[in-house]
Amino acid sequence: MTQVLGIVKEGRLIPQDMWIKFISSLENDFESLETNNERAKREIAQAIVNAIKKRIAARFGILFSGGVDSSLIAFVARQLKCNFACYTVGIEGSDDIAWAQKIAKEYSFDFKCRILSLEELEKIAKNVARLLNDADIVKVSVGSVLYAAGRLALSDGNNILFGGIGSEEIFAGYQRHEDTLKVSNFEALHKECWNGLKNMWGRDLVRDFTIAKNLGLDLRAPFLDKELIKAAMQAHPMLKLDKSDKKIILREAAEFIGLKKEFAWRKKQAAQYGSNFVNGLEKLAKKNGFKLKKEYLQSLLEK
Repeated sequence: MTQVLGIVKEGRLIPQDMWIKFISSLENDFESLETNNERAKREIAQAIVNAIKKRIAARFGILFSGGVDSSLIAFVARQLKCNFACYTVGIEGSDDIAWAQKIAKEYSFDFKCRILSLEELEKIAKNVARLLNDADIVKVSVGSVLYAAGRLALSDGNNILFGGIGSEEIFAGYQRHEDTLKVSNFEALHKECWNGLKNMWGRDLVRDFTIAKNLGLDLRAPFLDKELIKAAMQAHPMLKLDKSDKKIILREAAEFIGLKKEFAWRKKQAAQYGSNFVNGLEKLAKKNGFKLKKEYLQSLLEK
């Protein structure tokens, strides 16, 4: 049975209004937030370990990009003496593959990697666009990472796959979080994090559930654990974001747990860029005579 983030009932993703109601029930008052860095870091570190521990199975895989989220999941899983493998996909020139190889070697993770050709990427993008019935560049490129990594895990006998979805929302990791702070204040940033969580249903959850169900994957998302959301959103946003870094308190918690500083503070690219899939789609668009990637993806829906 496909499970996504613990919000699937009877094989179906819970309705959007139920997701929003769940997130709204966790919302807290800006005035009551934790401003003590040490306390916040310890609370978050413990919540991360507990969230992973709750979701472990006899054997599982990790969608491994070499960013702080997946590196921390893998590091904690190793501390817990779990039987797991890390799966990384990309096309030639992928930063994620380079970092993932380095981190896997450092910690002796069971590591499986697949460098896709442009032809393979085209087939995957076509499958994903049709599954989602959508030519949106972000949805198709991010979805293609999950699809390719999911197939790699399944070929290795793993149908359970951990991912870092939700981390960007609760730890203010997106550009829009930075933009909100530039034009407003920390209270607005806190509200933007909550709004982002609510909007995940239409932007992220439907995409991932649709792909997972098609492949027969069981996705597990510790960063969307109820207690971890509460711990992360109890931390004042000034502990998450400054002019030079995003997700600061998470990186500090990762170091506290034991992840090397070099890996905890890697400036991560979004999945579609780290995998180099966006660049691949641009090459495929030009090769097929399209000026825009969206026009090319639309053509895949129509073929």
